[in-house]
Amino acid sequence: MDYDKERGMARNLKITVDYNRCVGNAMCEQYAPNTFGLNDERQSYVKDPAGDPEEMVIEAATNCPVSAIKVEDADTGEVLFVEENF
Repeated sequence: MDYDKERGMARNLKITVDYNRCVGNAMCEQYAPNTFGLNDERQSYVKDPAGDPEEMVIEAATNCPVSAIKVEDADTGEVLFVEENF
């Protein structure tokens, strides 16, 4: 969870990895190592959506070379990060 200044409480994140896009570059693991891992197929997966601060998760999504990560507020559905063609 990360702190939501407007609501005065921690924000729950919903993080989605598009396995049709993910090529296992592992950039997300470098930026948010407690949130992302690599599965047996060497594709990223979400091991703990609250593992790293929101800023680190957004940075990981931003740096995904194939735009395979979408980040939303799990409670409100607000999209916090997504590339156009997700």
